[in-house]
Amino acid sequence: MRIMMLSWEFPPRVIGGLSQHVFELSRSLAEAGNQVDVLTFCGENLPEKETMEGINIWRVTPYHGGSERDFIDWVHRLNFALIEKGALLCNRIGKYDLVHAHDWLVAYAGRGLKSIFRMPLLATIHATEFGRNEGLHTSNQRYISDLEWWLGYEAWKVICCSEHMKKELQHVFQLPEDKIAIIPNGIRPDAYEAEGIKPDIEGLSFDPEEKIVFFIGRLVQEKGVQVLLGAAPSILERFPGTKFVIAGTGPHKEHLEGLTHKLGLTENVLFCGYISDQVRNELYSLASVAVFPSLYEPFGIVALEAMISGAPVVVSSVGGLEEIVEHQVDGLKAYPGDHRSLADQICRLLENEEWAASLAEKAYQKAGTFSWDKIAQKTAEIYREIVFSSENKRWQKQAGEEETMHTKVKVQKGKESAQVPYLI
Repeated sequence: MRIMMLSWEFPPRVIGGLSQHVFELSRSLAEAGNQVDVLTFCGENLPEKETMEGINIWRVTPYHGGSERDFIDWVHRLNFALIEKGALLCNRIGKYDLVHAHDWLVAYAGRGLKSIFRMPLLATIHATEFGRNEGLHTSNQRYISDLEWWLGYEAWKVICCSEHMKKELQHVFQLPEDKIAIIPNGIRPDAYEAEGIKPDIEGLSFDPEEKIVFFIGRLVQEKGVQVLLGAAPSILERFPGTKFVIAGTGPHKEHLEGLTHKLGLTENVLFCGYISDQVRNELYSLASVAVFPSLYEPFGIVALEAMISGAPVVVSSVGGLEEIVEHQVDGLKAYPGDHRSLADQICRLLENEEWAASLAEKAYQKAGTFSWDKIAQKTAEIYREIVFSSENKRWQKQAGEEETMHTKVKVQKGKESAQVPYLI
C-alpha cells in the first residue's frame, strides 16, 4: 500500500515519544513492502527531502505571515504547508491509499487531504488535552480538545495505545467502541544495547556503593518528577549515597531545579538535560532503579525501554504503565502522586538487589514481546480493513462518477465556447 503519514515531529527532531513512534512504525511498514511517505516539520539544518531506512521524508516550513501569535498559530501555519505538500505529491505521483494522522497537531491537514483527494483518514491519538491537564481549564485547552474530537470524528478508525486510552477516548469524546483499535507502542531491542562505557556526567563517580535512581522523560508536570524529588529525602535517610539522575528537557525544568534547591538535594540530584541514545543506554544499564512516577501516561514506552535494558523499574499505578508492569512480578508500582509510596517502593529494590535483579529478568522477557514488526503488522491490518471496505469502495466509485460528470461538463462548455466568436 501507499501510505501518507502526517506528524509534527520526526527524527532527528524529537520533542516527545511521538517522534520515535512514527519513525519505528514507518520503518517497519516500509520493511514489509509498503511505500511510506512522512510529511513533517522542517527543523533547523534538516533537508526538505530525504530517504531514511526506506521511508520517504518530506519536510515543510510553516507558512509565513508575520510574527507568530502563539503555538496554535504556528500549528495552523504548519498545517497549511502540509496540505500544500500533500497536494503536490498527490498531483505528481497519484493519490495514496490512506492518510495516517498523528494527534491534533496535523488534524487540519489530514482532514483537508482526505476531502480533496478522497483518501481515507486514519488517526492515532497518543494522548488527550483533557487527560494531560486533568480537565480543561483554559480556552486553548478547550480548543485543542475540540480539535482532538474533530479528528476522531473525521477518521475512519482511531488507534490508541492502551485499554486506558480507549476508555479515555470513549469518556472524553464519546467515540463508539467499534471505531477504536488498541495497538500498543513498541521497542526495538537492539536500539538499547549498552557498550559498557561509563558516561561523563559531572557529579557521578559510578562507585559500586553509589546507588543510581534514573528518570528520563519530558520535564512537564504530568511526568511526576516533582513526586520523585519529594520522595528523595526519605530514600537518602536509608541510602545516603544515592544519586538521582534526571534526563530530559521541558518547561518544568526551572521549577524542578528550584524545588531541588528548596529540599536541599543539590548534591544528590543531577539534571542532565538532553542526552544521546548511547548515554541513555549506559545509564539504564548502570541504574539501580529506573523510576517513572507519571501522573498521566497513555502508554509509557520509557518503562519498556528500561525493562529491555535490564533495569529494575518502579512506576506509578496509572494509565498504560498500569497495564505494562505487574506489581512484584516484573516491577513495582506506587500510588500516583504519593511520594511516600514512591519512596517505599524504590527502597524495597535498593535494599534487596537480588530480588530486584529477578524482577528485572522477568521484565526483560516481557519487553521483548513488544515488537515493532508485530505492531506494524497489526496497523497494516487496520489499513487494509479501511482501504478494502465496502464503504471506501462506494466512496471511491462516487468520486469517479463525479469526476466523469465534471469532465463531460467541461467538454460541453468547451464546445459551446468554441461556437461563440471572440469580440474584439
